Parts: sequence; structure tokens; C-alpha cells
Amino acid sequence: MDGRAGVYRVITLTDTLASGSGMLVGFVLGLIGGGGSVLAVPLLVYLVGVPSPHVAIGTSAVAVAISALANLAGHARAGNVKWPCALVFAAAGVVGAAIGSTIGKAMDGQKLLLLFGLLMVVIAITMLRRKSDADDAGVRLTSTSAPTLLPRLLAYGSGVGALSGFFGIGGGFLVVPGLLAATRMPLLFAIGSSLVAVTAFGVTTAVNYALSGFIDWRLVAFFIGGGIVGGLFGGRLAGVLAPRKAVLSQVFAVIVAAVGIYVIVRGAMALLA
Repeated sequence: MDGRAGVYRVITLTDTLASGSGMLVGFVLGLIGGGGSVLAVPLLVYLVGVPSPHVAIGTSAVAVAISALANLAGHARAGNVKWPCALVFAAAGVVGAAIGSTIGKAMDGQKLLLLFGLLMVVIAITMLRRKSDADDAGVRLTSTSAPTLLPRLLAYGSGVGALSGFFGIGGGFLVVPGLLAATRMPLLFAIGSSLVAVTAFGVTTAVNYALSGFIDWRLVAFFIGGGIVGGLFGGRLAGVLAPRKAVLSQVFAVIVAAVGIYVIVRGAMALLA
């Protein structure tokens, strides 16, 4: 009886930690419009205690895809999605995500975590250095603009998709800069359009990892449940703190850098042990 009770307590603690992690990720997504998914894998490995980095990546990919799809619905209703650009970018990225996730599955888990930490630091630096360039609110993918836009969308989309699949992240903070560089669309449209790609990349990575049994579906359910609650609170707070959103993004970038350094140190120690 005591043994069964102990197991029950462990499972309950794991479920609670997964819900709390999902809540934190959802809160960040709702508050600043992206980036929270980069914390999902470290939270699953170091807080929830998922023993396999590959299972953490596969589980994270499912949760990220569903969260992105939920957020996409709101942006689509608000008219913040440049659908032709988003669909081409996502289609190119799906191929990259399939290749990237296949390579990631074959790589040693601890080395993958080490590289993941390095990516987090790079993302944080990119966020801190981001500047508002001249926007082109009227950008559209048409027969006239295709000779210029199409190659850029395909190139950036495939590259971002490969990184997203390799590391098992939604890649919002990779997709948004990629869309901005390829099209110069306003940031709000880039955020809305990026969710099309994030959903597609997440599904592609999740399917690839699921085929190898690298997904804990129970944790997915609790993580998503927490993410929905966190997203509601984050979204409401975003409305209140809208004038300070840039400052919030910078603070979050510092947090991402700190977590990235922690992941690098832990990964290096594991490899040297």
C-alpha cells in the first residue's frame, strides 16, 4: 500500500510540475506574443524531471503546436495574418523541420541540450538587439512580387524550419525575424503570420518524434492544460502592460539568456562526467 501511495505521490507531483511549466509557457506566450516555447524543453528536463531530452523535445513539440494553433485563431480573426506569405514560409519550413527533427533524434541527447542552450543565448541576444525598421504594411505575395519575395520566403522558411525541427521548439522567435527579413511586414503581422509556421513545424516535429515513441502523452495533456490557463492570464495582463511591452520583451530575453547559460553548464557537466 505504501509503495503504491508513493508512486501516486510521484505521479501527482510530476503532473503538477508539468501543469505549472505549461502555465508559465502559456503566460509568456500570452504576455509578449511568443518566445515561451523556448523554455518548454528546459522546464520539462530540469523541473519536471523528464529523463530523456528526446522525450522532452517530442512532448514539447506537441504542446507548442496546439498552443500556436489556439493563438492563431485569434490573430486570424483580427486580420493579422498575411496568408500567402505565411503558407509559403510554412510549406518550405515543413521540409526543413522534417529533416531537422530526423537529425535531432539521431543525436546524443546531452549534446543536443548543449546546443539548445547555445541557441537560447543567441535568441536572447537577437531579442535584445532587435530594432524597428521601416515596415511595408502593404506587402503581398502576388505574381508581381513573387520574383523577389518567393525566393526569400523559401530560403528563410526552410532554414528556420530545420532549426525548429532539430531543437524541437516552436521557433516563434526564429520565424518572426525570418518573416521580417524576407518581407519587411509590420511586427504585428509577422507575429500573427508566424503562428501558421509554428503550428506546422510543431506538428511535423511531433509526428516524427511520435513515430519513434519519444512523446509522453500524459505530460502533454497536463502541459497544455496549464498553458491554456497561463495564456488567459498573460493575455489579460498584456492589455494592461501594452505600453511597456518592449521592456517586457527585453526582461524576458535576459531570462532566456540566463536559462540558456544554465542549460549549457549542465550539458557540459554531463558530457564531462
